[in-house]
Amino acid sequence: MKLPPDQLVSEVLQRVSNAKNRDEKITILRHYDSPALRAILIWNFDERVKSDLPSGEVPYTPNDAPIGTEHSKLLHEWKKFNHFVKGVTQTTRMKKEMMFVQLLEALHSSEAELLCYTKDKVLHKKFKITKAVVKDAFPQIVFP
Repeated sequence: MKLPPDQLVSEVLQRVSNAKNRDEKITILRHYDSPALRAILIWNFDERVKSDLPSGEVPYTPNDAPIGTEHSKLLHEWKKFNHFVKGVTQTTRMKKEMMFVQLLEALHSSEAELLCYTKDKVLHKKFKITKAVVKDAFPQIVFP
C-alpha cells in the first residue's frame, strides 16, 4: 500500500516509533512506502547526502493548524529536497534558506519539525528508527 494522500510522513514515522519491535517497524515502513518517506530516510541516514543549510534551529513560524488544513505536505514537496543538499543545484545559499523557511511554513508543524531533524541528520532524537531498520525495510536503498 502506498501512502494515502491525506497521510503525513510524520504520522508514519510516529507509527514506526511506537511499534513494539523491529519487524513491526519494517512492516509499517513498507506499508506506507512513498517517494517522500524514502527521500526523508535517505537524506537522514546516507552520509553522502550533506545538507546545504545551517545546522540548528530554523527561524520560522510553525503552522499549528489542525491536520488536513496545512498548505502542503511532504508527500507533494519532497522533490524540492535537492535544493537543500550540497552539490545538486546552483541555487544560492540565501535562496536555499528562504525556500526552506517557506516550505516549513507551508507544512503542518509536525512535518516541518521532521524536516528540521532530517536536515541535521538527527531524526533519531524524535523518532525511534535506525539505519539498520531502514536497510531491512528497503534493501534497494544502498547506504555506504
